[in-house]
Amino acid sequence: MPYKFETNKIKLNPLDDRRRKLTDEDKKEIKYLYMKNIGGIYHSQRYLARRYNVSRRLIIFIGDEEKLKIHKENCKKRGWKKYYDTEKRRIVQKEHRDYKKGIMN
Repeated sequence: MPYKFETNKIKLNPLDDRRRKLTDEDKKEIKYLYMKNIGGIYHSQRYLARRYNVSRRLIIFIGDEEKLKIHKENCKKRGWKKYYDTEKRRIVQKEHRDYKKGIMN
């Protein structure tokens, strides 16, 4: 039997949603810093990734939408398969369910 929070869809506050690491404002700022040299200061992909605690790849995709588009097309061509460790996945899913239970209460 599914948990109550799995059947009753709740609207999460963006700050409570742990799937998202960056807000829309963060993405705008990253895109701006990625494209511009502000005051002669160059913001590298590694610097931005460390600053926002995300991967360099995500910084590239935010800064250059054309690369993201090409990546998505390539994934469709070769077929998207994601492999993961089932035991690790089970533990993470349990922690996520417990977190959502805490939000509901």
